[in-house]
Amino acid sequence: MDALDRKILTELQQDGRLTVTELAARVRLSVSPCHRRLRDLERGGAIRGYRAVVDPAAVGLDFETLVFATLRWEDPDTVTAFEEAVTAIPHVIQAQRLFGEPDYLLRIATTDLVAYQQLYDQQLARLPGVQRLTSTLVMKNVIDDRPLPELQ
Repeated sequence: MDALDRKILTELQQDGRLTVTELAARVRLSVSPCHRRLRDLERGGAIRGYRAVVDPAAVGLDFETLVFATLRWEDPDTVTAFEEAVTAIPHVIQAQRLFGEPDYLLRIATTDLVAYQQLYDQQLARLPGVQRLTSTLVMKNVIDDRPLPELQ
C-alpha cells in the first residue's frame, strides 16, 4: 500500500458515497487507475464494505450500555458458544474479546433502561459460560465512529 492508496482510504472514510470520478479528482488521479486501485483495496480487504452511519438516537436507540463479561472457562467450546450467542443478539452493536479480565466488552443499544433490563435478564445473563456481567451506562459519546488515522 502506497501513499496514493492511503489517500483513497482517507477520502472514502470521510465520504463513502463519493463517485469514482469525484474520488479520482480528490486524489489527483485519472478515473481508470483510481478505479483499479479502489477495486484492489476492496479485494485485498483494506476496504471491508460501505454503509450508512445511523444516529442511534434518531431511531429511538438512545440508551447505550457497556457490558464487561467474564467467562467461567476460556476453553474453545465455551468461547465459541459465547461468541455465537452474542452475535445473535441484535442490540449488541459491538463486541470485543479482550486480553486479561474481563474477557469481553459489549456495546449495547436499547430504547431505555427498561428495555436494557429486559435484554439483560432474558438474554445477556443467559449467555453461555458467563461468570459475571458488569454494566456501565454511557453518559456521552465523545468520539464515535472516527475514521482511522492517516498512515504516513
